[in-house]
Amino acid sequence: MIKHDDIIRKIQENLNTLSKSEKKVAEAILADPKSAIHSSIAKLAAKAEVSEPTVNRFCRSLIGSGFPDFKVALAQSLATGTPYVNLNVEPDDAPGAVTHKIFEAAKNDLTRAQLLLPEALISRAVDVLAQARRIEFYGLGASGPVAQDAHHKFFRLNMPVVAYTDILVQRMAAAGTHPGDAVVVISYTGRTLPLIETARVAREAGATVIGLTNPNSPLTEHCSIILPIEETEDTDIYTPMSSRIVYLTLIDALATGVLLKRGPEFNAHLKKLKLSVQDTRLPKEKK
Repeated sequence: MIKHDDIIRKIQENLNTLSKSEKKVAEAILADPKSAIHSSIAKLAAKAEVSEPTVNRFCRSLIGSGFPDFKVALAQSLATGTPYVNLNVEPDDAPGAVTHKIFEAAKNDLTRAQLLLPEALISRAVDVLAQARRIEFYGLGASGPVAQDAHHKFFRLNMPVVAYTDILVQRMAAAGTHPGDAVVVISYTGRTLPLIETARVAREAGATVIGLTNPNSPLTEHCSIILPIEETEDTDIYTPMSSRIVYLTLIDALATGVLLKRGPEFNAHLKKLKLSVQDTRLPKEKK
């Protein structure tokens, strides 16, 4: 299989060697690659005016696999830009080089996640959160601060919300959930045993479990809705960096989506919260 970051270039290079129908598929993808990532095979086939088997043949000729794998490879091609090996911090890197690499890694991971997150699932998660009787955020380790940040964002929305980062408290809270509650489990690997068990307990109790996690992980088996974030850092070895930024950004997107569901009249509530802390800050200096 070719490298993910070579997909676009490979399509361009092979354009004149493809069959007439496969060339239509290639041109449709090159005309709007971002749209192709979010298209179904039927939609892309209709856009290219070819059959669905033709789209699959095109994908297999290019990467040796079908359309779903091709979409992932295409998304990674658009998101990666430069190969990830160039983003690794080396022991002899100067502080400026380290800063550049970490910023680039964060930007690339954000772009990759944005391209791969299905909009329909985000909309569904926002609907569940907006209608929830109560929201609970669970995270452990590096995901704990993300859960706490989610609490910081969502408590402003005038709904019962908590964040738990203790294993035993999470398990007891999960057992006490009810239908109508939403439990958001945040796990980069999706392999943390206590979180997997807690998700199972919450779902059996009747809560809607939203997983922010690796789409191929065991945690997904106990989630009602999965917002997939693919692993780009080996957290068995390294401390999560850019991946944490992705999760925080997704939390911001969910909170903003719920806020918009509240409508313009909710602005008065937000204004009241802002005014309540105004006296705790020094005034801005006049220029």
